[in-house]
Amino acid sequence: MGRPGAAHLAMEIDVISLFEPECGAREIQLVSAVLQSARWGDGPMVESFEQAFAGWVGRKHAVAVGSGTLGTWIALRALGIGPGDEVICTSHTWHQVAQAITLAGATPVFADINYWTGSLSPEKAALKITPKTRAMLAGNTNGHPAAWEPLRALAQAHGLVLIEDSTEALGSRYKGQTVGTFGDVSVFDFSAPSALCTGEGGMLVTDDDDLVHELRYLRQRRLADRSSVSVGSRVPLQAGMSELTAALGLAQLAGLDDRLAARKQVVAWYHDNMQSFEGVKPPYIGEGVDEIHWMLYVVHLGKRFSGSARAQMIDDLLSCGIETVAYSHPLHQQFYYMQAGEAIGRQRGVLLDTDRIGDRALALPLHTLLDEEQVQYIIKTLKDTATNVGAGAAIY
Repeated sequence: MGRPGAAHLAMEIDVISLFEPECGAREIQLVSAVLQSARWGDGPMVESFEQAFAGWVGRKHAVAVGSGTLGTWIALRALGIGPGDEVICTSHTWHQVAQAITLAGATPVFADINYWTGSLSPEKAALKITPKTRAMLAGNTNGHPAAWEPLRALAQAHGLVLIEDSTEALGSRYKGQTVGTFGDVSVFDFSAPSALCTGEGGMLVTDDDDLVHELRYLRQRRLADRSSVSVGSRVPLQAGMSELTAALGLAQLAGLDDRLAARKQVVAWYHDNMQSFEGVKPPYIGEGVDEIHWMLYVVHLGKRFSGSARAQMIDDLLSCGIETVAYSHPLHQQFYYMQAGEAIGRQRGVLLDTDRIGDRALALPLHTLLDEEQVQYIIKTLKDTATNVGAGAAIY
């Protein structure tokens, strides 16, 4: 008989999931309250979540949306960015909210990342600025804050809007500030594996009074808008957040600080057990970074690894009951962008560090339901799998 497929084996054993959201009495209580109410959309729960989240991040305004990608699209429209404009961004990311640039009709111009942080390199972004550049979209990759001070200086020097994607770094801090406070507008996505998980949904935050008015208008046509004389002056989306999603988000936010602390303990178990790998390097912490909250536990595989070797490891790990994934499938290597214009930099070898990390970054489970014994099993199995495919040790 042939070897059973990984999917077949996964059905026969308990799988350690990449991510598992917490659901307690608070989530059930708030969602139940909405279900028993007369308003399931466009109601007070959304407003409460917006106010609470803005306070938690440290911004003046928050606008709840259907997803991080929708939020980024709305932000670009509100800023007047569209056809004929260029937005500098990275190709390396988990949620790939940079897709919103294409949806808005603008051109994404991929700049390379800093190899160690995985975030947009200010030096490499500077090389991509042209007279058509209107904005930069930078993220805090897998929890590590980007180099926001030089990115802000670059944006100011060239009159560019700075958009921050903070989806992957809830609670991380850079030079005394929480992520989400560095962009002219910042975006969060609350789908898995976010530490604040609502299934789907997102949030825009800003301190700009004029911008928030436009964000709210473009997000959706609300009941209050039906009495406005300005209805129809611009075309809004139907991209708001439901009361049910907001209730879940409000409950998740209330327990977020405790959840982040519990996740740090899981990360500490990973760090301790990773020492069994020969030559393993400690996690990189960039200049000015005060605190990091990783979204997933990502290892960078050895130089002898290829994308196909990583794929084999993912299958082998699943057959042993461990769910893992490639952290990123870089956008510039995806079919749509490979068919697009030269400005996007589609050729392999143009974004050297993105290509290196894209092929070798492997995401391991990270959530509060993991215990130390499971982490030990994950690392032991990872080591055995790496040996079996003949690619040597994993490194950070």
